[in-house]
Amino acid sequence: MINKRRVAIVGAGAVGASTAYALALNGACGEIILYDIVSDIAIGKAIDIAQSTNYSPRGTVVRSIVNPEEMVNCDIVVVTAGVPRKKDMTRADLLNINANIVKEVSLNIKKYSPNAIIICVSNPLDVMNFVIQKITGWDRSRIIGMSGALDGSRMAYQIYKKLGFGASQIKAMVIGEHGQNMIPYPEISDVAGVPLTKLLSKNDIDNIIQKTKDGGAEIVKYLKTSAFYAPARAIAVMVEAILNDEDKIISSSVILDGEYGYRGVSISIPIVLGRSGVKKIIELDLDEPTREKFDLAVESIKNGISILENSDFFNK
Repeated sequence: MINKRRVAIVGAGAVGASTAYALALNGACGEIILYDIVSDIAIGKAIDIAQSTNYSPRGTVVRSIVNPEEMVNCDIVVVTAGVPRKKDMTRADLLNINANIVKEVSLNIKKYSPNAIIICVSNPLDVMNFVIQKITGWDRSRIIGMSGALDGSRMAYQIYKKLGFGASQIKAMVIGEHGQNMIPYPEISDVAGVPLTKLLSKNDIDNIIQKTKDGGAEIVKYLKTSAFYAPARAIAVMVEAILNDEDKIISSSVILDGEYGYRGVSISIPIVLGRSGVKKIIELDLDEPTREKFDLAVESIKNGISILENSDFFNK
């Protein structure tokens, strides 16, 4: 059977291109489309990645497009477009700049790939995921933010560094905001089913939590830019779960509609991910300390949404 599944990636920077490469290596989809406002970047990277597919297990067409109207009939669209925060920018400046970029992208996806599932990667991720759902008006099951998928892999890395064994058997869960209000959740993380509390001391676990929260900043410290390999792999895992209808439990940012006591906010929680997008939201019974952290994360995300609402962004 010919693999006709089509995935578009908007933004051919380090994260977008690395995602395309990860997907091309394993042949998860039949066609990968790269689009960037700087068309030469998308063209060059698409050629480079396409030339690597000769060694892939299954054929994948990798191509670039110059105009968004060429982004038609996609099964999944990954949105990585946006700008990083600069020294002279306020949080409101960054929010409005990236929200306007994401808004334009969302309108194009809605017009040219009306049946697609959207994976949001643009930052601030939870707010941008909310923007996409608000602009498209689509069912929330089709709008998913890559957040806990990456944060969980970072937590797993820190767990392995402490243990020194079981790397492929670590299951780490992170919920909350994709940022400093993320909530690494050791109580429901394990190694081959063995609870972390049976393997590590409280001090070790506390250290893992803090290093997980600082995971992105640590990479920026050395590279002077943000991460791209780990985010790309997290995105690829989500894409594969959707295309293959895996019913995979993974932590992702989704719009709440009464779950956890909130509505109209996007935040990372465990979901079941499959062909239709979010098939099920798993509502955890949070203990009091975790509930307080979750409430704080919701408040932070809502503050970001309020900045956009106060600027009349959604009515323009």
